[in-house]
Amino acid sequence: MEPFEYAVKKDVRNNPIVREVDETRQRELWKSTAIAGFLVTVLLFSAWQHFELLRHGYQVEEMQRERATQEEATRRLRLEIETLKSPQRIEALAIRKLHLVAPGRDDAIVIERVVPPEPPAKSVVADARLADLDDARGLSATASRHRR
Repeated sequence: MEPFEYAVKKDVRNNPIVREVDETRQRELWKSTAIAGFLVTVLLFSAWQHFELLRHGYQVEEMQRERATQEEATRRLRLEIETLKSPQRIEALAIRKLHLVAPGRDDAIVIERVVPPEPPAKSVVADARLADLDDARGLSATASRHRR
């Protein structure tokens, strides 16, 4: 044998090492995870509220602008209606387009109000009603005779 040769035989065991679960570290891990999750949830909720507030603010501004434009359009249309309703304009259109003429003082006719006549006496109305009632009774008596 040669002097430098020697056999080293080392006994190697490839058994996996199984560590025991440390319960306190496991509880701390879950506690830290729960706290971090809660903080993230609170942060997301507050950011959501903030952005919703901003979005609603923009919507309110847009609605206020729209209301102002609608009020302006309403004011313009009311002014136009009043202009179109003016008696001077209507008279000018009647003379120019329809070729009407303004009546003179002698051309005007005054129509007097007609008073309705007095209603007939109540006894006359009552007699008429009684006669109609008697006629109806006579017809119903005749109809009942024919049914028998």
